[in-house]
Amino acid sequence: MDKKTADRMLAISPFYVMALLQRAKQLESEGRDVIHMEIGEPDFPTPKAIVEAGVRLLQTGEVKYTPAAGLLELRRKIARFYQSQYGVSVAPERIFITPGASGAFLLALGISLNPGEELLMADPCYPCNSNFASLFGATPRALPVDAGTSYQLTADQVKQHWHSHSKGVLVASPSNPTGTLISPEALQAVVQTTNALGGCFYSDEIYHGLVYGQNATTALQYSDEVFVINSFSKYFGMTGWRIGWLVVPDGFISAAEKLAQNIFIATSTHSQYAALAAFDRETLVELERRRAELAARRDFLYAHLLDLGFGIPAKPEGAFYIYADCSRFTDDSFQFALDFLEQEAVAITPGKDFGTYNAQHNLRFAYTTTADKMAAAMQRLERFINKG
Repeated sequence: MDKKTADRMLAISPFYVMALLQRAKQLESEGRDVIHMEIGEPDFPTPKAIVEAGVRLLQTGEVKYTPAAGLLELRRKIARFYQSQYGVSVAPERIFITPGASGAFLLALGISLNPGEELLMADPCYPCNSNFASLFGATPRALPVDAGTSYQLTADQVKQHWHSHSKGVLVASPSNPTGTLISPEALQAVVQTTNALGGCFYSDEIYHGLVYGQNATTALQYSDEVFVINSFSKYFGMTGWRIGWLVVPDGFISAAEKLAQNIFIATSTHSQYAALAAFDRETLVELERRRAELAARRDFLYAHLLDLGFGIPAKPEGAFYIYADCSRFTDDSFQFALDFLEQEAVAITPGKDFGTYNAQHNLRFAYTTTADKMAAAMQRLERFINKG
């Protein structure tokens, strides 16, 4: 009997950067000093108070399932966080604790998207978002965006491209790979337009907290009829703990409960207890210190890339990425990244991992390592481009 991969896998795109990562590991095994600027994971450890809270739970030995929606105490803390941070009231019953933001996406799209329906999103964007839609038989439709709109979708684009099969709109702010924010006015317009069209609005807010010079706006400030995806991974420094959350509209609570029971059973218990300490004062003080450090790293990398001749038409306002135009040096950013790694042992991410629009002319640099290492990387980059 022949074994065949499920047809749905044909619509799932790979991470092209994985080829770079594999080669980077080979180079490291050979003794090369590889500088990593491709990973969306800062070099900071998980804050001490969070680790201690998780350890305390583990030491009891009572690491049992929680309710599928998550610990009520944690859901209440998140609700209080929305009130204090954004001035919005969110019932804890609408908050679901998930295995990372990926789990939140699967839950949100699984309870709201039907096969054949279309999800509008920006190009460039984080590749998993379109793959999640494809997994459920929906059709991701990536609309080209540029610096003129801060690489964000607009209400006019939504109206222009909406048709009978359209079901939802996804906005990520701050975005990956560009680090840009959608303005409050633009976000409100897109939310209201989507709601007026009878669609579902999904707000990817996993980089909230990691913003520089201004505050990020949550879609919940403009409507309760939105899905909001967030995570403890980025701002709270809990990537490997695999814990995030999803806020759903009232009408989807029952469906979310049912699907969570079946695909997760529950999010990791010790991670949930650890996350209870994420909103403690001492933790937030440390996280703000780290945010300031990332802002300094952004400014350092931004200035150096510009000096070297890269184009950055929109300075990042959040997250920890710079999406740089490398067309002065190459028409193939993927090959550029491969050659740069091979010759200078610096790993960066090619634009093709984030879509097709001008992908061959763009590279993503992550400022997730120390200033000293970034300085060394910039010296290597200058040497590399001067060779060409």
